[in-house]
Amino acid sequence: MDLFEKSGINGLLLSNRFVRSATWDGLAGDDGSCTPRMINLMTVLAEGGVGLIVTGHAFVHPHGQHSPWQLGIHKDELIPGLQAMTAAVHDRKGRIVMQLGYGGAYLSKSRVRGLCVQDFQDIAEAFGRAALRAKKAGFDGVQVLAAHGFFLSQLLCPRYNDRTDGYGGSIENRSRALMEVLGSIREAVGPSYPVLAKLNARDFVENGLTLEDSIRVGAMLEKKGIDGIELSGGLLNNPNLMKNGIKTEHDEAYFREEARAFKEELGVPLILGGGIRSIHVARALVEEGAADYISMCRPFIREPDLINRWKSGDRGKAACISCNHCVELVKKGEGIACVPLEEKKEEETFFPHLSETIPASPPHPPGTGYRISIGIEQVESGFLPVVKVQMSCHGEVSGRSPSFPLGTDDHVRVGKAINDLLRKHAGAVTER
Repeated sequence: MDLFEKSGINGLLLSNRFVRSATWDGLAGDDGSCTPRMINLMTVLAEGGVGLIVTGHAFVHPHGQHSPWQLGIHKDELIPGLQAMTAAVHDRKGRIVMQLGYGGAYLSKSRVRGLCVQDFQDIAEAFGRAALRAKKAGFDGVQVLAAHGFFLSQLLCPRYNDRTDGYGGSIENRSRALMEVLGSIREAVGPSYPVLAKLNARDFVENGLTLEDSIRVGAMLEKKGIDGIELSGGLLNNPNLMKNGIKTEHDEAYFREEARAFKEELGVPLILGGGIRSIHVARALVEEGAADYISMCRPFIREPDLINRWKSGDRGKAACISCNHCVELVKKGEGIACVPLEEKKEEETFFPHLSETIPASPPHPPGTGYRISIGIEQVESGFLPVVKVQMSCHGEVSGRSPSFPLGTDDHVRVGKAINDLLRKHAGAVTER
């Protein structure tokens, strides 16, 4: 397979194998309506050569709104504005699907416990009605959001779903609501309309969705008629969900192994995201059969014309430095944009003499640890000897303060490591 060859998903013809993954842009009106700024964003992406654009998640019911300035698809009055969006994309020969979502990643057991069977049925019906509105608005398909701890993802996660009825317990029960949503959508839009799903490969928390169970969910979705699965991972309350510091090709495609496991079991087209920044990595993933399509989010915020650049022969790595400052703008209601364009290097003020890294317990993700150091820190009056505890993730040290999960002995182990380092430091000083 070639990255720039034409391909199809249930009759949806795509010009290449690059997907703009769903991105909350914060550009919708207060009532969830499509705005000219949002239409312009989609137009620029289509002109930039993206094969398939996925909108940010649109709430299917008023009770399911996650954030302000979020796109809505919960009432018929929104259809005309959405038709303007799809028309603008189609005029540029682009393709666009709407991501359908319900609820934010609140991740509380009580929230899931409080739902009755009728609530689940009402939510499934809301997804069906929303999908039909999307079809009437001219979208080329829909994508069901079941990742990152949002409502359907939370139900899949045993850590946050401890129901004892037909919607809890086994993975078949925990996925029941998702299957009902897919059934409602299919009934509304028919078998020939493309319906995709976004799914976590793993939740990367203790007692979260496992890869084995995720593959079983994927198999159930495939059997029920899903047309494609976009694979991701992690929960929204995980500080490392949007990894920064993606500097080498080794840092990219952090769900590669999970994708390979999915492809061994499923035949449905697989869309893979997760820190992909290089066309060489994208090509390798497709050629080795780990994925059928490549999705990216942050690179298109900085370079909406990235795909055209790569297609023209300029195969340089995406300019995105994964600083995540773009997200902070959205939170302020300023819309999505890349700022700053240049990576800022902070002046070093701490100089460690002895260091040790202690593995962190869940819910910190694998590869996370506490870096304990003894050294000197520069202050206005000179230098002070200090003990410093920092978080680290796969060798990258963060400046943020560590947190010790309740129920673990992390603070005890860190305290012991500090005492051990102090003894080593004292011994080194004595030897001098």
